[in-house]
Amino acid sequence: MDITQLETLIENNQLEEIVALLSQKPSLATQLTSHQISPMLLACYYKKMDIANAIVEFMPELSIFDACAVGKFDDVTLLVFKNPKIVNEYSVDGFTPLGLACYFGHEEIARFLVLKGAEVNLPSKNGFNVFPIHSAVASNNYNIAKMLLDAGAYPNVCQKSGVAPLHSAAQLGNIEMIILLLEHGAEVTLRMEGGKLPADLAADKGFNEIAEILRDDD
Repeated sequence: MDITQLETLIENNQLEEIVALLSQKPSLATQLTSHQISPMLLACYYKKMDIANAIVEFMPELSIFDACAVGKFDDVTLLVFKNPKIVNEYSVDGFTPLGLACYFGHEEIARFLVLKGAEVNLPSKNGFNVFPIHSAVASNNYNIAKMLLDAGAYPNVCQKSGVAPLHSAAQLGNIEMIILLLEHGAEVTLRMEGGKLPADLAADKGFNEIAEILRDDD
């Protein structure tokens, strides 16, 4: 029941209660949740970074995936130094260290991982087929997206449902990201499952000027 209780507290954003519980039973911080990931990583997925950082204080060590998610650069560098091949391994829920760093917006860690040989075109292995470039664009992180593209990330890869990076950027109305992707060869003619183009998604969100830019005139 204890780990279930901790999960519930994380979901309900009860920071003080979490600290009190872990103070009594610090071993809970290293138990796997029902999602088969650490409580800290679960907090990250819920975008509750204050809780994630609080849980870290009760963890004797972090995995490379935990460290990339919560943004602990020193832990990442030490783990990679000890085992360089770890940069392209997969977490239990199917993500690479680079994928997690990109999703949670940790630019310094993402750059370090690429420098140390992280493959920028390695998708998640969990049925979603999410590439690091998808995560960077979806989180509106221009700097990470540019770094990935400059390092050879493919601009037209599709995740589940046929969503390409340009679809996400169009739906978010991020003109800088759109221009970046187009400069690196993103195709405006890619259709998602169901047939929608990036221009259609922009129009659906009311970004009519962006939709016009993305229309294929040929």
